Order: sequence, then structure tokens, then C-alpha cells
Amino acid sequence: MAAPPKVGFVSLGCPKALVDSERILTALRAEGYAIAPSYAGADLVVVNTCGFIDAAVAESLDAIGEALAENGRVIVTGCLGAKGSVVRDAHPQVLAVTGPHATDEVMAAVHAHLPRPHDPFTDLVPPQGIRLTPKHYAYLKIAEGCNHRCTFCIIPALRGDLVSRPIGEVMREAESLVRAGVKELLVISQDTSAYGVDVKYRTGFWGGRPVRTRMQELAAALGELGVWVRLHYVYPYPAVDDVIPLMAEGRILPYLDVPFQHASPRVLKLMKRPASGEANLERIRAWRAIAPELAIRSTFIVGFPGETEAEFAELLGFLEEAELDRVGCFAYSPVAGARANALPDPVPEAVKEERRARLMAVQERVSARRLAAKVGRTVRVLVDAVEGTRATARSGADAPEIDGVVHVEGARGVKPGDFLDVRITRSDVHDLWARPAAARRAA
Repeated sequence: MAAPPKVGFVSLGCPKALVDSERILTALRAEGYAIAPSYAGADLVVVNTCGFIDAAVAESLDAIGEALAENGRVIVTGCLGAKGSVVRDAHPQVLAVTGPHATDEVMAAVHAHLPRPHDPFTDLVPPQGIRLTPKHYAYLKIAEGCNHRCTFCIIPALRGDLVSRPIGEVMREAESLVRAGVKELLVISQDTSAYGVDVKYRTGFWGGRPVRTRMQELAAALGELGVWVRLHYVYPYPAVDDVIPLMAEGRILPYLDVPFQHASPRVLKLMKRPASGEANLERIRAWRAIAPELAIRSTFIVGFPGETEAEFAELLGFLEEAELDRVGCFAYSPVAGARANALPDPVPEAVKEERRARLMAVQERVSARRLAAKVGRTVRVLVDAVEGTRATARSGADAPEIDGVVHVEGARGVKPGDFLDVRITRSDVHDLWARPAAARRAA
């Protein structure tokens, strides 16, 4: 029997791009292609790119160049492919270029340059598809694109307007993942709280019962699957209030990833941020009154064109009062094609970096204070890795790769994907240390 043709794969970018990669890999395996672990062993290579900021563009172009040098037969997909002729200008020898969420177009390009095999034995793939995450957690993408037009962002130009996946399709994928052993579902999209807006919250069906295509109903349905459910990219609309009781009831994780970006109403207006007029501090207090365990992570941009020292101070004050659990901060960087580039009064680079450092210093104090308050408490964690009797795990307040971890000492008889009840013994600015609360692993 002839060996199946082999495709190499390079995946760059955000979790949404990662899901695109998983779908392409699943389609390749379903058609009998083998996935090559190296350039040398591949008949061609697919590179899934990012094109959001200049550094990502450079990284993607470098990855394409490396694949061409090492293999010579390269298909490019992803956000960089949506940016006009950027890829072709830099690397005219690539076989094909597509934009993001383009599984069918990528497969057509693969077929054109590496005909699919016809061995029925190689058509078998796991029902949950091919994934790039560990076996115990998975990203669940519920929508593509975005209806907002933030002045610093070009995502709508790359990925288009909001297109929500049918809720029945989302739930069937979630069930398949859980059956395959996934213990944590990370719900992602460009704007999770807008899920269903484009289809006017159309009623779909799951398990023979009607379910509306809306974040609240989706979260409630996912909460029935018996695994951790974590919401990412949630804008602070009033509709978010409806999912907080689900967190208080333990049906989904008390965790929200809310990209506030700033606290000054004028700067938010210049950014054209959705929900810029919301009273976010009051909303956060109301959320925590209902779900006291709620962990909130957010991202902020400092040095946006026109940002004054007073407006930056307003942002620092917001951080002190909001006491967010996890914060990422970026110094504003012009992105080709973004409308913010034309705004007056750019902030000098040195000032941007100085403000970023000051913001993170404030947040480190907040983070250290909130983590210290957990010492002595017993919490449930999900184990990610084990080395000897030490385990690296995460609590409900910690998303993989972007938040902190819980270092568990004396963890015997556990493996990745296990839940474990632990007692917190100490903390630092970002992480917690703990010991098992009981000798037996939690169910």
C-alpha cells in the first residue's frame, strides 16, 4: 500500500486562528492525508498566518520564508492572506493564498497541488477532529467576524462582519469534545456577547429542544455538559448581566474576559469602543455582588493618540477601584489600515512605554493583594502537567497560557486532565502554591 501524502502545518496567531488550524487539520486527516512533523517529511506545507499588528505580520512572513526555504511547496492561509498582496509581494513562489476561516479554499488548494489519497483506512479521524491543544481542554469558536469598527483594529477587514454559528452545531461540537475527554471548554469569538445578533437570536435545536442563538442560552446549555465553561472576549453590554447568575450557581466558571481597553470616556470614544458609555465600575460591583468568586481579566491600550496624562491617571484610578484579577497592557502601536493612525496628537514612544510600565506596576499590586487573599482557602484546580510529585494546575480564575497557575506540591497519583481540590499555601504577584486538600483525587 502506498504511503499517504504528507502535509506539514505551521499555525500562528490567536486562539481563533488555532481553531481554523484544527478544522483544516481535521479535513486533511478525514481525506486520508498524513500530517508531517517536519518540513523534510512533508510533500507540502500549510502556514496559517496572523496579520493583526506589524510584529505578527513580520513573524508570519518569516514563517512563510522558512517553510519555502526548507520545503519549497507552501500554501498560505489566515489573516495575513486577507491583507491584499502582502504575501505575494514578499513570497511570489507560494502555491496559493487564502484568507481566514477558509477551510474549503485551503482544501481546494491542497487538492490542486497534492491530490487526495483514496485509501479508506486513512479516512478515519477522531470524532472531535484534530486539535492542537492538550486533550483536557479545547477552544470552542461560536462565531466569526465582528460588527464593530474600533479605530485601532482591522479585524473586520480581515475576518468580515459577525457570522454566528448555529447553536445546534456549536452544541454538537461541544458534546463531541466532552465525549473525547475534554474537561474545559473555552468559548471564543471576536465578540462573544454579540452571539446571535446577526441572526436576530434565531431559535435553533439541540437534543430535540429549542434553544435561542444567544450567549445566555448557549452558556446555560454548555453548563449542562458537566465540564468547565470559560467565556472569553465578552464586551460589557447589559446583556452580560444575564450570565452572572449562571456563574453564581456553579453552572459555568465565574470568569469573564472583558477587553475594557481604557477608562476615559473621551479615549474610548476616539477608539469607537462598543459599550464605551457604560458605567463599568458599577457593573463590576453588581456582578461581584451576585457572584463573589468572579474573576475578571482584561486588556488595556496606553498611549493611544491624544491620550493625556490626566486620562491615563483616570485609567490607573479605574484599575485601583475595579481590582481586576488579570490584566494585559499594550503600548499603542499603529496598524496598517487602522483609522486611528490618522488621529492627531500621537504620544511619544518613550511616554507610551513609561505609561505601560506604570500601569503594570499598579496592576501587580492589585494582583498580589487579590491572590494573597486566597491563601488558606481550598479551591478546585485542573491539572495541566505533572513532574514527579509537583503538578502545574489552574483554578477557575486561570485561563491557559494567558493567566497564572497553581503550583501543587505533594501531588501524588494525579495526571493531566484531573480535577484536584487543593489548599492554597502561598502566593506571589501572578501565581499560587498549594498542597492537595485530600489524599484522593477529586472526581
